[in-house]
Amino acid sequence: MITKINSKVKWMVCAALFTIYYPLFTGCSDFLDILPMNETVLENFWTEKEDVTNVRKSCYESLASKDAICRIGLWSELRSDNLKAGGGVEHDVNEILKENLLPSNSFCKWAKIYECINRCNTVCYYAPKVQAIDPNYALEEMKADVAEVTTLRALCYFYLIRTFRDVPYTTEASIDDSQTFIIPATPFEGVLDSLINSLERVKDDAVKRYELETVSGTYYSFPVENSSRITRVAVYALLADLYLWKQDYDNAIRYCDLALDYKRQQYDDLKARLGGEIEEIDLFDEIPMILESTAGSTTCGSTYNAIFGNGNSFESIFELHFSTSPNLENVWVRDYFGSATRDGRLTANDLMFDKTQNVIDNKNKLYTKTDGRFYESFSESSSSMNIGKYVRSSVSYKTKGVGNVTALGLNPKTRGDNTAPWIFYRLTDMMLIKAEALVEREAPGDFNEAFRLINLVNKRANNLTETLKASDYVTSKAEMQKLVMDERQREFMFEGKRWFDLVRYSRREGSTSYLTNAVLNKIEGNAGAIRAKFADMNYIYFPYAKEELKVNSLLQQNPAFSNGEDSNFKR
Repeated sequence: MITKINSKVKWMVCAALFTIYYPLFTGCSDFLDILPMNETVLENFWTEKEDVTNVRKSCYESLASKDAICRIGLWSELRSDNLKAGGGVEHDVNEILKENLLPSNSFCKWAKIYECINRCNTVCYYAPKVQAIDPNYALEEMKADVAEVTTLRALCYFYLIRTFRDVPYTTEASIDDSQTFIIPATPFEGVLDSLINSLERVKDDAVKRYELETVSGTYYSFPVENSSRITRVAVYALLADLYLWKQDYDNAIRYCDLALDYKRQQYDDLKARLGGEIEEIDLFDEIPMILESTAGSTTCGSTYNAIFGNGNSFESIFELHFSTSPNLENVWVRDYFGSATRDGRLTANDLMFDKTQNVIDNKNKLYTKTDGRFYESFSESSSSMNIGKYVRSSVSYKTKGVGNVTALGLNPKTRGDNTAPWIFYRLTDMMLIKAEALVEREAPGDFNEAFRLINLVNKRANNLTETLKASDYVTSKAEMQKLVMDERQREFMFEGKRWFDLVRYSRREGSTSYLTNAVLNKIEGNAGAIRAKFADMNYIYFPYAKEELKVNSLLQQNPAFSNGEDSNFKR
């Protein structure tokens, strides 16, 4: 957090500054790590539409930077039952895996996320001023820009509150040398309400679609802009998630339906342009989804290849894109999941699976043997269960009529580069958020509708094989809750969902029992100490970094860490 913004560090008075992937200035722990200019320079900079465009682009680039994307991945997955340490994992990551959290841990720092927030705040502040003086900058364009960065800002704050709970919250841009930002943390609920209100105000200003799909013969592709930039359906997706955390289930369902309606219309438009059916996509009870295996083929893997291999798929709602030229790599996937040239620092939790038999025959705790998500997401070796999702550029296999691993014909191709997209929201998110909201709402018929949605996701993954029976679940809320959590873990394995799912479950139930049992599923030893830590609900959040406590006298440490090392500082 800032005591006073460093006046010695200035932005370059050049639009190129905002298109550099890794910011030029690093190492500042200030929570509003944006670099201010004096009033004269600012007046000379913010004069035309292109200035707004360049800073808007820099918001995405800040979010995709090494420090930001690694925190997004680490905060949302590392403490869950999905991941364990691999070879070469650094000390701070290993300590989090062992639940030895301290304020001195480098991953408690949040500066890069606040940098993105402040860039968004800056666009919100200046875009209307530029629109008033640039005749080429239409009012509709300006509102769309503000809606876009408002949504990015809300996404950043959403990561912060799910990780730290109460955080400093401001929508004021840091634009002047004389500004000071010493503010207390706003409670989780207050930030959540503010995020919802801000998105409700701008949702109708967001662009519906930046470009129409291009079609060549029977093959279709989607412009990068429709998934790697915020669109209106991305606003709907984020609102659905926010309302789910607020436990406003009617609104969560409403925004999921809006997103699903959008995808159905997109499918209908695309089908009309093709003049017939789409080979790779089919309707699952009126919901268009990419098939695991296209008609007439015995090979599976189409869903993975479209969503995670190529990125920018029909089912994608919002994702970050990366490339090797310039050096815009997905460092989170490269360093922690692995690539063709290096092993990842993390491995999958092999304690989730029974490894006494071949994968295809085992009765593991999470996946059936026909579930393609197992073969797509994991890479089994003699010593560990490695991560396959995002690491692989493509995968193919067979599941029907297959009785052993050899007959599976698994043929994965590992990425030679590190350009895997990072997906924040996709179609099945909307189906499973809606299912969870229906289960918690408990209105007549809700359990059956929730099961229908879950079963569609599961059936697609099992290449149209039915593995779930409604009668096993719909008569019990507890069974339906477990089914939702299990299906979310299966579907979003390693995608930055699991830890936050466990936190949301704990908040809703007022108990950490479910979370604790999940975490202990990967802990080999020291179970008693871990259980004792999680007996305190405060412990499901990260501590504030010691640097932030030193500079912000109004920031009070999480009580779970108030008596620990590096927790209290004289000011």
